[in-house]
Amino acid sequence: MIAIVFLVGLLGVTIFAAATTGQALPIPEILMLMAVFLVFFGSGVYIAAVLGVLGVLTGFMFSDRPWWTFLGQTLWAPSSNFVLVAVPLFLLMGEILLRAGLSDRLYRALNVWLNRMPGGLLHTNIVSCAVFSAISGSSVATAATMGSVALPYFQDTKYNQRMVLGSLAAGGALGNLIPPGITFIIYGLITETSVGALYIAALIPALLVTGLFLLVILAHGLTHPMEKPARLPLAMKLRALADLVPTLLLILLVLGSIYGGLATPTEAAALGVVGAAVFAAFEGRLTFRMLNASAEATARNTALLGLILFGAYLLNYILTTINVPQALAGMIAGLPIPPWGIMLCIIALYVALGTFMEGFSMIITTVPVVFPIVVALGYDPIWFGVIVTMLVEIAQISPPDGTVMYVLQGMRKRPGPITDVFVGVLPFLGVYLLAVILLMIFPGLALWLPALMA
Repeated sequence: MIAIVFLVGLLGVTIFAAATTGQALPIPEILMLMAVFLVFFGSGVYIAAVLGVLGVLTGFMFSDRPWWTFLGQTLWAPSSNFVLVAVPLFLLMGEILLRAGLSDRLYRALNVWLNRMPGGLLHTNIVSCAVFSAISGSSVATAATMGSVALPYFQDTKYNQRMVLGSLAAGGALGNLIPPGITFIIYGLITETSVGALYIAALIPALLVTGLFLLVILAHGLTHPMEKPARLPLAMKLRALADLVPTLLLILLVLGSIYGGLATPTEAAALGVVGAAVFAAFEGRLTFRMLNASAEATARNTALLGLILFGAYLLNYILTTINVPQALAGMIAGLPIPPWGIMLCIIALYVALGTFMEGFSMIITTVPVVFPIVVALGYDPIWFGVIVTMLVEIAQISPPDGTVMYVLQGMRKRPGPITDVFVGVLPFLGVYLLAVILLMIFPGLALWLPALMA
């Protein structure tokens, strides 16, 4: 139902744009576009194909230029952008770390320090996901990696399985918000905003969200007390810190080089891949078979993301050509409500889209339309980049179509309904929405650090 409302609204603006430019209004063609979208989307066709077909059809119906004269040029721009190279590099680094066993060492080391807190291993889920996110850059990769490590720890335990799955889904969603998140790279590419500034701006919001997640687990642990494990000697805890060294060094290598101005995000991603390979060699797991498996997984994920990017760029180009973003910006800017009211409407739109649309495709298809409106309202592009990324994270854990939730559901050893994940993630979903509201009320949470470092 939300999909129908969104599409009807978008095509309504298209009609308005065509009317303002003096073009004829081909109602049958518009209805056909609606039918194509609903049939494709409802039948489970890949979002990349849906976007591409809609772009081609819209170009045929509303643009005077033959679509084949600008298709190659439109797709060449994103595919040849140097910044975008960071995406497969960060994915490759995460794949190498998973197969090298460093994620397992990270989880065990943090568990030694956190397992006696109210909530026990649930705290380890959040903190380990947050730390791994600082070298992964992807929510799906973080959820898949830490889920494969953490879920065996909860077999034959008294932990609430819904909270286990919910905490892993919420922690995995941090993969895009905590630098070096891939979403910031895509947003920076689309809006021509500094990726380094976005990374700096995301630090405090990321700490805020992580802290709120831990408070949720603490409250759950206090209301559902469990027997605490035996207290470990301090010497054992200090020895466990050695397992954190590889991960911390990689974080220092990747983020330190970016924040220190020594490398661009793309160059830092390349350094991260080299660092991950070095640590894999120290672990004795750097083999040709391991590198081949990592490269195959990376190529598969990169190809999927690339197809979505190309389809979205084509559709965005057509919509811009027929003045849809400009007409939408003019309509919204003329609404008799204050800027913060319009901003709340935009946030509500993203939350609604997140219930049925994958986060990555959501940002590519909507930011080119929404960004001019936000800038015209006087909001900072860096602040909005953090907001959008947080909304994408919410989409990753929003029933019924959150990608991260289905990743974890597929990794469960014990069979169970997907509703277990849906229910378990709801408290964390509410916390994420609270964090977005706090960022609206106190924009300095995202803008203070970039201004300080500038």
